[in-house]
Amino acid sequence: MSNSFTLDRNNGKIMGVCAGVANRTGLDVTLLRVGLVLLTLCALGPIGVVAYLLAGWLAEG
Repeated sequence: MSNSFTLDRNNGKIMGVCAGVANRTGLDVTLLRVGLVLLTLCALGPIGVVAYLLAGWLAEG
């Protein structure tokens, strides 16, 4: 098994980033998605969106 982060495009909604993180950590993908949205809306703003897109672009797919 590789130590690098991979996307899960089969179970992903947009790019598969949250599904990939859920697979890697064992957390529930729905909780990750809700947490990411809340964090982006309440704290990070556009930085959260850019970080998500960057993670999707840099990850192995």
